[in-house]
Amino acid sequence: MEDPRPARRFRPKEPRDLQEAGLPDGLVEGLVARHLYNSPGASGRALAHDIGLRPRIVIRILEDFKMRRLVVHRSAAAMGDFYYELTEEGREMARGLLKDSRYAGPAPVPLSQYVESVKLQAISTEKPKMPQLRGAFADLNVPDSVLNRIGPAVTHGKGLFMYGPPGNGKTSLAERITRAYGSTVYLPYAIYAGGHIIQVFDPAVHVPVDESDVQPGQRGERLDRRWIRCRRPTVIVGGELTMDALDVAYDEVEGICEAPIQVKANCGTLVIDDFGRQRMQPDELLNRWIVPLEKQVDFIALPGGRKEAFPFECLLVFSTNMEPKDLVDEAFLRRIPYKLEITDPDESTFRALLDSQCRKLGMTMEEGVADYLISTHFRARGRPMRYCHPRDLMLQVANLRRFREEEPVVDREAIDEAVLLYFSLL
Repeated sequence: MEDPRPARRFRPKEPRDLQEAGLPDGLVEGLVARHLYNSPGASGRALAHDIGLRPRIVIRILEDFKMRRLVVHRSAAAMGDFYYELTEEGREMARGLLKDSRYAGPAPVPLSQYVESVKLQAISTEKPKMPQLRGAFADLNVPDSVLNRIGPAVTHGKGLFMYGPPGNGKTSLAERITRAYGSTVYLPYAIYAGGHIIQVFDPAVHVPVDESDVQPGQRGERLDRRWIRCRRPTVIVGGELTMDALDVAYDEVEGICEAPIQVKANCGTLVIDDFGRQRMQPDELLNRWIVPLEKQVDFIALPGGRKEAFPFECLLVFSTNMEPKDLVDEAFLRRIPYKLEITDPDESTFRALLDSQCRKLGMTMEEGVADYLISTHFRARGRPMRYCHPRDLMLQVANLRRFREEEPVVDREAIDEAVLLYFSLL
């Protein structure tokens, strides 16, 4: 089971002013104007909530806008607040700002504060043991012999090269490695670096966690709402990966920057799946990782060409069906200290998987059917057994029985039909 506690109990405190927030006045003024343009008639407190800063910071900016005739009070709100509306001059200012960038999310965190947060929450600060590994892979039938080889790589938290024939669960293993690290982390919605707001939080890879388990004493320390608490991330990319995905992406129409995959994966795991099948040459991709792997720093290009140093604190996992010696040279392999070959299951493991899949699907296997499957459809044909075969073949039988409204029994006839369907093009 995952440990829900924040890593090292890092919990960003709400800044009292813009100096503590680490942001220039002009940047926050632009955010307030864009938010109010998108939400006309919002109160000062509502705008502060959306921007993630203290109400007094945002209300001070709104009152300054009022003195400059950029906003007016529409009406009074609770607790001495007001509902605000942009004047025509204010709307003109906001439209100009929106031409440069349509970003209207929470205020960003300066790069320096983000770097410090990653240091405190890096996976290298966690040292999972065998119980954590067993919990991470509890839904898979992973032998201790494999866990004993994964364990040191997870403890080291730097790099892992997984290779072997297809169908033996390399991707499934890689997807679950992050669970062994347990604790949750705080990630910023966005970073301010080199004059750009760069979106980091991505709901496609970052899973939010609520704050219900925070200790009573901590509740008095108001959370900096520019951050969101999440499970440690797992980012998986495959053959679609390009070199452009490793730099900040800039949408020229929206004027919005998005963090590259390795920044989204910080404090978690980055899996390069199907390595060797990307659009670029393997050595081009590998050379891109040499400095980050050695220095834990990645120099990332921003719009305009300027580069900034970002932390590189994720477990980098390469997964491939190809021979490593055909993809990488010896110099790079030395930089990936752990290499794990995922081999085919032995016969006893294969039988155990068949049995567990039958039970999971609510089916009963007739006596001698497992012997028949192995001897007739694997051994006699010289067909290798893979970890995926018990699951896939039993699903074929289950769907066959369900479609025909038959009893959930695995017999020789059902096995023959499942094999015919499954292996017809393999």
